[in-house]
Amino acid sequence: MSELKRLAYSIIDFLREQTKSQAWTSDERESLEVAMQCLENVFKISSQDIDLAVSPSLTEIFSAAITKELIWNTPSDFTPSAQDVIRAEQLKNEGNNYIKEENYRAAIDSYTQAIELDPNNAVYFCNRAAAQSKLNNYTAAIEDCKRAIAIDPDYSKAYGRMGLALTSLNKHSEAITYYKKAVELDPENGTFKSNLKLAEQKIGEASSPTGAGLGFDLASLLNNPSFVSMAASLMQNPQLQQLISGMMSNAISGPAAGVGGLTDMGSLIQAGQQFAQQMQEENPELIEQLRNQIRSRSFSGSNEDHS
Repeated sequence: MSELKRLAYSIIDFLREQTKSQAWTSDERESLEVAMQCLENVFKISSQDIDLAVSPSLTEIFSAAITKELIWNTPSDFTPSAQDVIRAEQLKNEGNNYIKEENYRAAIDSYTQAIELDPNNAVYFCNRAAAQSKLNNYTAAIEDCKRAIAIDPDYSKAYGRMGLALTSLNKHSEAITYYKKAVELDPENGTFKSNLKLAEQKIGEASSPTGAGLGFDLASLLNNPSFVSMAASLMQNPQLQQLISGMMSNAISGPAAGVGGLTDMGSLIQAGQQFAQQMQEENPELIEQLRNQIRSRSFSGSNEDHS
């Protein structure tokens, strides 16, 4: 019970410090005071029980944590030894080899060890960002790109990889900003230019009433065994068979028959819409997976080099 009292006293002390801040509204300050009273009543303690105070206080602990976070997010004055620099480069090269082998978790581990030895090398953060993206850890990739940019604001590859991570999260507007910066820093880089153009196209498609749903890559679909299996199953649907049979009959009859043959776009659109709807109902998870795969393939970067 004594430990609980110490904890309660620490919390009350912390809340008391918070009430001194001018940032709180009167209602918020009143809520803090009610919380303190409740703790005092439950544990039968007051501000006079100084013997329950612990050191450091919660306020000091939080302040230290915030300071540590600020230090982590800005380049440090730490200077690694010559031996650490050599070892960090070795670890980076190991990570690059793991990337080539598509062993991305091992690559992340190697880059992380390199960062621990030399935390002011932007390349290590940028390369780890690439590995994180390969594992779909886009938020972590973005954080690593931010660190790389903080260390080296002129590192074009960090902006390019930031754009790729943002694109994968469908944050195309933000991605465009970083792609433009990457192109500005490295105007001869064709990958940056291509990704910028694709991101701008995505924005255009999103704002166009006819742009939605036109990004599928037929080759990617036909190479997916799950899609082929599902499509074969759906083709057994009598209504869909009837639509396709009618279209084939029109194609054989030709325009002279007055039906329009292959130019009967109404039938084609109707069949396509029904087929897409049934696919969505049959396996929505697969369709979403396909969308994500195709979306990611639309952007360059799979064959990019690592520093």
